[in-house]
Amino acid sequence: MTVGRPDGRTASAVKVTARGAERWKQGHPWIYRSDVVDTAGAAGGSVVSVHDPRGNFVGQAFFSGASEIALRLLCQTKEPLDREWWRGRLRQAGARRDHLRNSTDAYRLVFSEGDLLPSIIVDVYAQVLVLQTLSQGSEAIKSLLMELLVEEFAPLAIVERNDVNVRKLEGLALVTGPLYGTAPEELEIMSNGVRFVVAPLSGQKTGSFLDQRENHAAARAVGRGRALDCFTFNGGFALNLATVCDHVTGLDISGDAIALAERNAELNGVDNVEFREANVFDSLREMENAGERFDTIVLDPPAFAKNRASVRSALRGYKEINLRALKLLNPGGTLVTCSCSYHMSEESFVGLIAEAAVDGRRRVQLLAKRMQASDHPVLLGMPETHYLKCAIVRVID
Repeated sequence: MTVGRPDGRTASAVKVTARGAERWKQGHPWIYRSDVVDTAGAAGGSVVSVHDPRGNFVGQAFFSGASEIALRLLCQTKEPLDREWWRGRLRQAGARRDHLRNSTDAYRLVFSEGDLLPSIIVDVYAQVLVLQTLSQGSEAIKSLLMELLVEEFAPLAIVERNDVNVRKLEGLALVTGPLYGTAPEELEIMSNGVRFVVAPLSGQKTGSFLDQRENHAAARAVGRGRALDCFTFNGGFALNLATVCDHVTGLDISGDAIALAERNAELNGVDNVEFREANVFDSLREMENAGERFDTIVLDPPAFAKNRASVRSALRGYKEINLRALKLLNPGGTLVTCSCSYHMSEESFVGLIAEAAVDGRRRVQLLAKRMQASDHPVLLGMPETHYLKCAIVRVID
């Protein structure tokens, strides 16, 4: 078999600039279109052999004919990328999750570039797998991926959630639907001993937010007294806090989210949680004006900074809610605060919490800096894979 094609055809030899080749050497797996010198007629979605300006081989990659991310690194060897190569990568990703299976039946099996499987996401919800193919290259091998997932992990069903806007940058349609077997409209998962209802074909993301699982447990470890969970979504933080707190209030602007959180509370037989449909920004100000106080507060907002241009306004939003939350905490109270904006660096995030503490005239200890769950591993050299920041702080006066 010749180099680089799952179907056995000859790979095109794409030439890139020295700068592009250097990116791979430094650990970043993308080469942008501006650093592609010659595509040699490569078809979008193909696997190509990549060479530097002197003709030296530097790796094999998915090639996109539409996206600014022209090349996504697959490997830096000349081995054939055949069916067994892909099987090996999937097996390796699965083996790295073996330790999770005793504590949860919902986790990310494949985290794209973080698992050296670029633009491929696979999530597990009990016996249902959810697949996302987010580039022309991974879309081209979708059938192969489905077959291998069935052979290796024996799911009840596989569905695709290819309804994310990044596919538009690849010239791909937005689609959802079954790929294998018959998936239920809803199913039940277990995480940290808490049960949740998940809808793989219609819920947020691929059905739920799996990246906060370990932060839910961390919040439970520090939670106490009267608690407030802001942007509660399905009640993930609230229901974990309910096991250790006297009372928990969960807020979300989405009526559908509140209804789901209430279903999850009922599923777990929890009676010390109250969910309210409310604008969090308004509610925090109203609670402050009313003199309310809490012992534990969680802030888990949606991404305020969706691109680099929106960082400045996002900083204002993040600082506002953190300022309000710090003012609402009793002395000794704990704030678990998060940002899922990749464009918000950890340094900037912790800095704005410090500024909010100064403005709120509160003395604050930083207890922990956390990130996304371990089944969403950060690939060193690729900062884009470190998107979720979480800080746990304590008000000491």
